[in-house]
Amino acid sequence: DVQLVESGGGSVQVGVSLRLSCAASGSTINDYCMAWFRQAPGKEREFISYFARMGTTKYADSVKGRFTISRDNAEKTLTLQMNSLNSEDTALYYCAAGGIWTGRNCVFASGSYWGQGTQVTVS
Repeated sequence: DVQLVESGGGSVQVGVSLRLSCAASGSTINDYCMAWFRQAPGKEREFISYFARMGTTKYADSVKGRFTISRDNAEKTLTLQMNSLNSEDTALYYCAAGGIWTGRNCVFASGSYWGQGTQVTVS
């Protein structure tokens, strides 16, 4: 079974940085895409970034140039470095695993795994 545990969230001021981490368990976790999503109050869950097994990464336009995703397969961890935070980054941030690479994109379908989330509040 796969378990994901996020950490690193908090309440920060506009302009500062935070680093989120996701610790994963499961023997096949490294074979699939991993990603970060977020959900702000009253809004739908939003894709932020993914890291595919072969090293391909993708970012949402809203975070491109500010956020950096990294992955350590040996440690089974996924990290999101977030710089220049603003109030629109306030959300519950989720780690996801088990995404399928389609040849062009990572897709997180019903069989994907999700963490419980870590709250980021920027004010």
